[in-house]
Amino acid sequence: MTDLRLIEINPDPPPVPLSETARDEIAALALRQRRAGGMLMRAVVYVGGQVEDGLKLLPADLRKQIERAARAALTRSYDMASRSRGSGRLARAMSTDRAHKLLAVFSGAIGGVGGVGTALAELPVATTVIFRAVQNVAEAHGEDPTAIETRIECLHVFGSGGPDAADHGIDTSFVGARLSLSGAAVQKLIAKIAPKFATVLSQKLATQSVPVLGAVAGAGTNFAFIDYYVEVAHVHFGLRRLIRQHGEDQVLDVFHKVLAEGRMPVRRS
Repeated sequence: MTDLRLIEINPDPPPVPLSETARDEIAALALRQRRAGGMLMRAVVYVGGQVEDGLKLLPADLRKQIERAARAALTRSYDMASRSRGSGRLARAMSTDRAHKLLAVFSGAIGGVGGVGTALAELPVATTVIFRAVQNVAEAHGEDPTAIETRIECLHVFGSGGPDAADHGIDTSFVGARLSLSGAAVQKLIAKIAPKFATVLSQKLATQSVPVLGAVAGAGTNFAFIDYYVEVAHVHFGLRRLIRQHGEDQVLDVFHKVLAEGRMPVRRS
């Protein structure tokens, strides 16, 4: 009988042991995660939570509408963000963090003029602007921002929740995972992320619920949101970059340890 053996062709190179520089970089990412969601974002969460109690008196369909809007906004962002990227001086100028924040502020101000109605209509625009900002972070960490895999990873950033007491952590179970790239897998992922993103969006809408005054709240809220998700994206794609060189176990073990020492909750499957 023939002796059949499986031979691995072009195996992945073994992970490089963590250097002190790499450990310092991981610790810096953990610190960045702790600081994500500064005072402005926390104020949005607090004020939104207070106003949201009043929104609970409205028909339950509004809650369902927010979740449907979150799902539609994520789907549209996934489809449009790569197509809206261009080349040339203007495109590069509009692809900076500062440009994205200005676009988000303008979008939030317009969306808040008419209260909840215009705020809901503005959600896809704000989400796409944030998505593009997250793509820029991915590119800065060595990933192709237009690749399907990278855009899927950008969706995961939206699943990080918000910086409130009940959901203050980062899910690292997906950071080093190899994900399916099929359309069905993307829709399944969006369906999983949408309810969590909708919870965060409900606080955004609550702060924009008063017409005219909501314009100011919308501008500030969008600035806080894009700043928060960009910070989370730096942690997410920074960890992925280190994992490509040092392996998932080494990097995440150190990351979790640093977070634990800082009493920062972390979810890991």
